[in-house]
Amino acid sequence: MSRRKFLRAGMAAMSMAMPWSRALTAAAATGARPNAIKQRGPAQPFDYARLKGIARKLAEAPYTAPPSQLPPAIAKLDWDHWQSIRFREEHSVWADDGLRFRIQFAHLGFVVNKPVRMYLVEDGQSQEVAFDPAMYDYSRAGVASKDLPPTMGFAGFRILFHTDWTRDMAAFQGASYFRAVDGEMQFGMSHRGLAIDCGMPTPEEFPDFIAYYLERPQKDSSRLNVYGLLDSPSVAGAYRFMIDVGDTIVMDMDAALYPRKQIERVGIAPGTSMFFSGKNDHHFSQDWRPEIHDSDGLQLWTGAGEWIWRPLTDPTSVRVNSYADDGPRGFGLMQRERNFEQYQDDGVFYEKRASVWVEPKSNWGKGAVTLVEIPTRDETMDNIVAFWTPAAKPQKGQEYLYGYKLYWARQNPFGPKLATVRATRTGVGGVVGQKRTHFSWRFVVDFAGGDLPLLGGGAKVIPNIAASRGRIEIASARPLASIQGWRAMFDLALTDDSLEPINLRLYLSSDGQALSETWLYQYSPPPPEQRTL
Repeated sequence: MSRRKFLRAGMAAMSMAMPWSRALTAAAATGARPNAIKQRGPAQPFDYARLKGIARKLAEAPYTAPPSQLPPAIAKLDWDHWQSIRFREEHSVWADDGLRFRIQFAHLGFVVNKPVRMYLVEDGQSQEVAFDPAMYDYSRAGVASKDLPPTMGFAGFRILFHTDWTRDMAAFQGASYFRAVDGEMQFGMSHRGLAIDCGMPTPEEFPDFIAYYLERPQKDSSRLNVYGLLDSPSVAGAYRFMIDVGDTIVMDMDAALYPRKQIERVGIAPGTSMFFSGKNDHHFSQDWRPEIHDSDGLQLWTGAGEWIWRPLTDPTSVRVNSYADDGPRGFGLMQRERNFEQYQDDGVFYEKRASVWVEPKSNWGKGAVTLVEIPTRDETMDNIVAFWTPAAKPQKGQEYLYGYKLYWARQNPFGPKLATVRATRTGVGGVVGQKRTHFSWRFVVDFAGGDLPLLGGGAKVIPNIAASRGRIEIASARPLASIQGWRAMFDLALTDDSLEPINLRLYLSSDGQALSETWLYQYSPPPPEQRTL
């Protein structure tokens, strides 16, 4: 899924109160001011309860694929010409209303070919926004506005905030994908409404947000409410996004899901990111930059209170891991490395990419945090997905309610009081200067924070290491003054020819008390003929 091409999955369309064909023929009502947003059809009562009712009824009917035919004038555009279409700022929603928010609508084109319906909500009433070519500047794209039908629809929308009317705070575009920034104002990983059958042998299903409802915010408020209607062959759903903008953007979310059939693997609060190379994994990258990733690890806070850090990799084949839990307290794909020197990229600034922490608002019960890692040979491709999978498969005709918060932030807003992993490095094992008698692979894990800076000179720190297979050798833990932390090192000697991944586990302790979060890793042994000494 390429973010630089707005993610290949598109969006669908639906009228809230009338069939698609009738909605297309409804007359547009023009506003009073010259650049006013044109709206079509009568205003309808609206709130989240009504939206859930619409989703429930939608799920009771057979799924109908949305239209995806672009007008010829738009379908012929390549990436550069599509990107050159500019939204005219004076047509922004609430542009002249003195509010802290403005909305600009994204244009269909290239691989985004499914229109999404847009509605404005005010005083408990919603009304659809009509597509108007006057909203856009087509001069660089070579498109004549007369060649565009008034029923074309939109690709999504962007949220602007009063602190900077030129840069997006959040964007909802492409199937169910959306993303936001933190105070660094740098887009990175994305989230989506729902994942279905992700990482399974069968094709993955991408539910579409087919309609969005933008509620007029109160004056001087930094909170914006957005509602989404989601649809796919397997499920319909209603979503509410209560977006608080600050240095950390918080999306307080509610989701109501109505399956059309049993779903084998559903992904709640799915995050999508990219990992191409890092300190622990750079075997496919011949790039001059040391690290290339939007996220470098999956962090878990289990229902039992354990903090876990799982470094990401670019695997040789699709890899799916499930971390069983009961009542998870949170999880998220995080970007811990924040130093420019580790990336050396002054164009896309990976060190400024936001981490996204998922906090359930209630007890989600038994299930697992599922991590899917997909091979990639290009940094423009998202190859990492993480989501919550409930233990019980969703069934047809049932209602499933989930509430959670997304924190788009530089670091975990809660964070453990324990020391955390600061770096993971790997390489050939053995003792320098001594002849190697067998193949082994070294792991070096740096910890910092927590109580580590308070340890006295005589403190005995133990690296607690476990492996699902193989033999642990040359294990040690010693102070690392450069980060005011400790470095744990060990070799993993292979004891068989199997190519099955080996699961590793490590944490630091002293006097029987844990000093650090738990480091998890999955190592893929090389074929026997490549295990050189």
